[in-house]
Amino acid sequence: MEYYQPTIPDLPIHPVRARRQRRSSDLNHIRDHDRAAHDWYRFVLSFPPHLVQKHLEDFAIRPDQTVLDPFCGTGTTVVECKKLGIPSVGVEANKMAWFAGTTKVNWHMEADRLMAHATQIAELAHANLDQPLRTLDEERSQLLLKNSISELPLHKALVLLDQLEQHRDENCDRYEKLALAKILVYSVSNLKFAPEVSVGKYKQDAPVIELWLNEMQQISRDLQHLHPLKEIPATVHHADSRSLLQVLEPNSIDAVITSPPYPNEKDYTRATRLESVVLGFLQTKIDLRSMKQGLMRSNSRGVYRTDDDDHWVANHPEIQRIAAEIEAKRIELKKTSGFERQYARATKLYFGGMARHLADLRQALRPGAQLAYVVGDQASYFRVMIRTGELIADLAKSLGYEVVDIELFRTRLATATKEQLREEVVLLKWNGSESQY
Repeated sequence: MEYYQPTIPDLPIHPVRARRQRRSSDLNHIRDHDRAAHDWYRFVLSFPPHLVQKHLEDFAIRPDQTVLDPFCGTGTTVVECKKLGIPSVGVEANKMAWFAGTTKVNWHMEADRLMAHATQIAELAHANLDQPLRTLDEERSQLLLKNSISELPLHKALVLLDQLEQHRDENCDRYEKLALAKILVYSVSNLKFAPEVSVGKYKQDAPVIELWLNEMQQISRDLQHLHPLKEIPATVHHADSRSLLQVLEPNSIDAVITSPPYPNEKDYTRATRLESVVLGFLQTKIDLRSMKQGLMRSNSRGVYRTDDDDHWVANHPEIQRIAAEIEAKRIELKKTSGFERQYARATKLYFGGMARHLADLRQALRPGAQLAYVVGDQASYFRVMIRTGELIADLAKSLGYEVVDIELFRTRLATATKEQLREEVVLLKWNGSESQY
């Protein structure tokens, strides 16, 4: 069988190790020639396709092997693998992100048919804009950041969504709703990302239907380019990365390229909240709680009384020391809010969840599997430094993985301290020998 394997552009000849500094200012930016499918919808902080390209090349991954991204997000790894003719699997607990990932690896749709339907929907939506002002019900509105979106743009988006539902084409539906999700966040809403999610300048109005139709045109152009490529397996499971064996076959994975959440005070569900609510993935507080419970515990807003991942690191001295320092700082600073009281526990739950994930992953890996985890140092909790890469490497070693290296990916400016924090790639290898932490 022949596989589509284009030349991978602009890759460094040698891996850049932790002791060497990156000089490029656009390491985390998506390159123009990589935008097809990737740019249909992506997180602000998604890692770039060229990083996936680099590790596929470094790992010498072949078309008869399978790559896993257990923290799949909006699908960067699985999309890039499919472009390069390599089978892949993703796992993602955030339903909006899972929806995006599954849509971005589906290239079967005929571009002309998609645009014909989108044009029809746009005309119908325009014809219905003069109806009474549409809005979300109170329960869904309460899930949003206040003033996330202005009344008139929301009305237009809901009218458009209503036409998509009334004249639904099963083959077009996912692309059309994903395009709506993208414009809602980046062109229509009042949200800004810097990198925290917050409310910025109030937009009284926005050309919602025209913006959506432009996105549909871009998706159609991409499909014309992607449709002729060889069909390569690419699956994204809606599941918890700490329970991988519920969706993965034993001894089925040859490589892992991923970026888990970082241990900080970012509520990652806020980054997708608006589109999740408007498209109906989140309708109640119960829905939101259920989604959060399936995520890695990386912030205090996702901590629950019944959580017990911290037992995985109960005997890890450095993680326990960091948690104790965070709690001591809290007491010293007289911080007593409910979230602040959870900072130390959230840290232990995060690393416990990562240990649980790495332990579960072992059975899915083939001997010789190579792994790359993009992670970042943090100082979000009362400016107590957390060397995330080093700690994850240590946990992996205790669970039987070989730690190959910790490469510097880039540095970034910390919001609170204005210091440069390291983002690193923890490189691991699975040789097939288990250990129990």
